Order: sequence, then C-alpha cells, then structure tokens
Amino acid sequence: MGWLRPHPRANRMNHLFPILTILAYVLSFGLYVRFLSTGRELTGRLGTLLLGLGLITHYVALWERSRGTHTVPYHDLYGSMSLFGWLLALTYLGVEFYHRQRSVGAFVLPFIVVFFLAAHLAPADRFSAPDAHGPTFAFHVTLSILAYAAFALSFVLSLIFLGEERLLRKHKLGDMVWRLPPLELLERMSRSSVLVGLVSIAIGTALGFVVVDRLSDKYSFYDSKYVITLFVVLLYVAYFRLARTTAWRGARASKLCIFNFVVVVLSFTVVNLYLSHSHRYF
Repeated sequence: MGWLRPHPRANRMNHLFPILTILAYVLSFGLYVRFLSTGRELTGRLGTLLLGLGLITHYVALWERSRGTHTVPYHDLYGSMSLFGWLLALTYLGVEFYHRQRSVGAFVLPFIVVFFLAAHLAPADRFSAPDAHGPTFAFHVTLSILAYAAFALSFVLSLIFLGEERLLRKHKLGDMVWRLPPLELLERMSRSSVLVGLVSIAIGTALGFVVVDRLSDKYSFYDSKYVITLFVVLLYVAYFRLARTTAWRGARASKLCIFNFVVVVLSFTVVNLYLSHSHRYF
C-alpha cells in the first residue's frame, strides 16, 4: 500500500497554492486600503493585479484538492466555502471592471479572506461521492454558489451605501468618503450584482431539476431547499423592482437587500444542513 501514500513533493504543492492565495489576497487588501486612503491610481491597479493572481492560485488550489479527493471540490464544507470565496472574488472583479470603481475592494477583500481561511480551518469531511455527477450537476452547483456570491457582494455594497449615507448626513466628509463611489453608483453596482445572482440561481435551479429527474429513485422534487430557493428568488426580484422606484430607492432598498442576504445565509446553512435531504452545503 506504500504507493498510495502522497509524495512529499505533492504535499508541498498542496500547501504552496493556498499559501500563495492567502498572500495575494492579503496584499491585495492592503493595497486597496492604501488606494482608498491616498487615491493613488497605481496602488489601486496593483491591488487589482494581486486579486487576479489570487484568483488564479485559488483556482489551482481547488483543482488540486479536487484531484486529491477524487470528487468535486464543493462536496464538503471546506470545498463549498472555498469555492464561495473564489466566486465572490471573481464576481467583485467583474463588477469592478464593469463600473471602473476600485474603492469598494477594501471592503470586499476581508470577506474573501475570511471565507478562504475558514475553509482551510474547517475540519476535513469524509463523505462518500455524491450520487449526482457529470457536467449538469457541476453547473447546477457552481451556478448556485455563484448566485450566493453575487448576493453577498450586493450585501456588502448595501452596507457601504448605508454607512456612506450616514456619514454624509452627519457631514463627516473626510477624504476617504469622497473616494467612495457615489450613492447612485453604489445602487447600480448592487443591482448589477443582484441581476447576476438572479440569472445564476434561475439557471442553476433549472439544472437542479434536471439532475433530480435523472435520479428520481433517490431524490424527490419536494425538498425544503427548493422552497427556500424560490423564496430567495422572489425576495431579490422584489428588491430589483423596488430599488428603481422613488419610494424605495436608497436606504430602504439597501436594508431590504441586507434582509434578503440573511435569508440566503439561512438557506446555505440551516436549510442545507438540517432540513434538506439532497443538499449539504450548496
């Protein structure tokens, strides 16, 4: 059985990419904070570059782990949390490029770092391989977690909106406040993120029904996860429509977005772990 033991070099490689990832994320966070405090464009660009490098090494770390466990990287708590952090970073980077706004990075990177560290500190789970497999199942889970990541980004943007609005009302207008995105832009960024989440969760849920149909002898269409997912979709559709109206635009819409993400967290944790029969962590 000696040939089954991992080679020492393989162990070093397994530790190398997580270390490179956390180093890139932490340095990127520091540069984003520096950019927010000084406004130097070069510092912001370096922060974006390091975030991109972190995404690459993070992806390799997920891929290496998938090869080592011979299953999908999101089958246990570590993998799902790590993939969530990776997709959150990817979603933020897309929003940053689309809206050409880097000052939000200082607030998003801590969440990415926390999820990545928590994933590595979580106890190793040893579950059997999932009954569902193949590209349809992979896209179902990936798109579902992408939706959660997009909703998480809208949550962070809503918190920034409320904090900035409060500072403006109190006339605490330091240099850092002026470097934050305007309130109207924050609302647009939040809506863009929610739109990504809605499209992802709609397609992911549809693919989930395809998977269940193929495994109808093991899984049922009547699962609490589907009920809470439909509720989440309705909540974010309501937010997306109300955020454009005069009565709800601004702080009220941001508070609704924060409430919606609390429901998402409950879906990702309590429902998956205790109420659903066919979902673990996604």
